Amino acid sequence: MIPVPTGRLAVVAALTAPLLIVLPGESWWRLVVVVAALVVVAVLDAALAPDPSSIVVERSLPSSVALGAEADLVWTVTNPGRRLASVAVADSPPPSLGAGVRRFTAVVPRGGRARVTTTIRPARRGLLAFGEVVVRVRGPLGLACRQRPRVLPGAVRVLPAFARRTDAAALLERARVPDAGLRSAQGRGGGTEFEQLRDYTPDDEFRRLDWAATARVGRPIVRTYRAERNQPVVVVLDTGRLMAGTVDGVPRIDHALDAALLLASVALRQADRVGLVAFDDQVRAVVAPGAGPGQLARLTDAVYRLQTRLVESDYVGGCTAASLRARRRSLLVVLTELSAAVVHEELAPAVAVLARRHLVIVAGVRDPVVASWRHGRVDGAEDAYRQAAAVASIERRSLAAARLREAGAVVLDEVPSLLPRRLAEAYLGAKASGRL
Repeated sequence: MIPVPTGRLAVVAALTAPLLIVLPGESWWRLVVVVAALVVVAVLDAALAPDPSSIVVERSLPSSVALGAEADLVWTVTNPGRRLASVAVADSPPPSLGAGVRRFTAVVPRGGRARVTTTIRPARRGLLAFGEVVVRVRGPLGLACRQRPRVLPGAVRVLPAFARRTDAAALLERARVPDAGLRSAQGRGGGTEFEQLRDYTPDDEFRRLDWAATARVGRPIVRTYRAERNQPVVVVLDTGRLMAGTVDGVPRIDHALDAALLLASVALRQADRVGLVAFDDQVRAVVAPGAGPGQLARLTDAVYRLQTRLVESDYVGGCTAASLRARRRSLLVVLTELSAAVVHEELAPAVAVLARRHLVIVAGVRDPVVASWRHGRVDGAEDAYRQAAAVASIERRSLAAARLREAGAVVLDEVPSLLPRRLAEAYLGAKASGRL
């Protein structure tokens, strides 16, 4: 093992430089003597240092953390030897974890341990793996160290932020109406489930009277309905190149995931079954429609590692994969970018086929900066060109949205802060009206 010199050795070498003058003999001989002495002392110092392989280094990190959230990364250094050890550790956390500390030193007494904590704040989704650590132990004089790398496996799952998970309860509470919600008895595509008979109240609609029950008991009786349960909701997530663009500094796919997870949370609380199909030029992830408290976790596990690929998306293939998992009439939510060329050539024809049987919502993320350019002040040629480009971009998106509506889809084109809520409200509105 080759000794690793320290800064203290350099200081000692500088302090011994005057010996080159006072020692007798030729100058080169004096230099050889001083350097040899320093090397011998450094080697002996490193030899007397505890073996780095005997130092136990443990890394403690959370199994998962939400994107943008903070968590603690803790190293524990244990010295099982009989001598005090001055230990330096260099770890290799992924840069996107934003670890405040990557290297540290600790003086660990014999049989003792030291703990070092830093904060991580992930800036990228996915499974982020750690590499090896390098352990360096200084000799008694601090002139040289013994060093050894070792593999210390570890990984942390960075999940989608889902910052609006608390909105789910508020949306459901706002959508709730008296008496469990009276809805249309029959809407396009299936209708609602009969819940119960009860006495008529002045707020009830006259058409809800059940004449047979009224005649039987001798007083007005109405039927109440509740939205059908166990209905399939399938999120169709585009992970192609168009979703790699950033809005407000965040990739479009992350905004889409935030909206998808809020929709899933609301739908699962409504006792519906939620599934997912993620695609670009091929299908990347599939979660069969399911219900229950564990389904949201299954959806999150399926999408947290998804990254955009710089390829053209196969909308026909993605929509076909979603349709195959929706045997009965379902709500299919396509999260993509509303690019005019793609919509007219590929997405609209695929949506037209789906809309014959299913309720289809196509949702896109609109960049608020473009809207600000459209209405911004024009002080020169550059501002004029920017405004013209913004007007043209907005017009193309409007035409793409109109084409999708002609194909039979409900279209949402919202800024990132509004898209999750608008998507959940569109789902609740579809259930309330009996369209789903």
